[in-house]
Amino acid sequence: MTAREDLAVTPAVIRTSAAQYLDDDDEYFGRQPARRNELPDPEPLLRNLTHCVIEALAGARDLEQLARWVNDDVYRGLSKRLVLAARARRVKGQTPQRPTFSIGRVMMSEPADGVIEAVVMVHQRARSRAVAIRLEGFDQRWRASAIGVL
Repeated sequence: MTAREDLAVTPAVIRTSAAQYLDDDDEYFGRQPARRNELPDPEPLLRNLTHCVIEALAGARDLEQLARWVNDDVYRGLSKRLVLAARARRVKGQTPQRPTFSIGRVMMSEPADGVIEAVVMVHQRARSRAVAIRLEGFDQRWRASAIGVL
């Protein structure tokens, strides 16, 4: 075997052996569900996330600021809703403004270990709204897997 033939064979062997370990590493390095006692208190996150979602819908906050705290499906859903809200403001001739509101009561339930379902009340001058949020614990932190603004 010549040196050139030896070099042609060696990378294939390395790739093959590395590929065997990738499947094992996915389980170890992938997202790991967390138990409730490993997670922080969810109420401050629920309040802050609600505050950010209401401001984003009003056009006063970028959606990218929420990306760390929501999963991909929630991000896509909020993105579609923000486009519709911006279009409605443009048709009415309104400019984006920071809304005036207060966060009211937070009602939480825990249907499973490491899962929180909550409703956060938002009070504005003209009306009150409810924001429903489902948090799931992964990698010792909360991530929103569903957000609905009613």
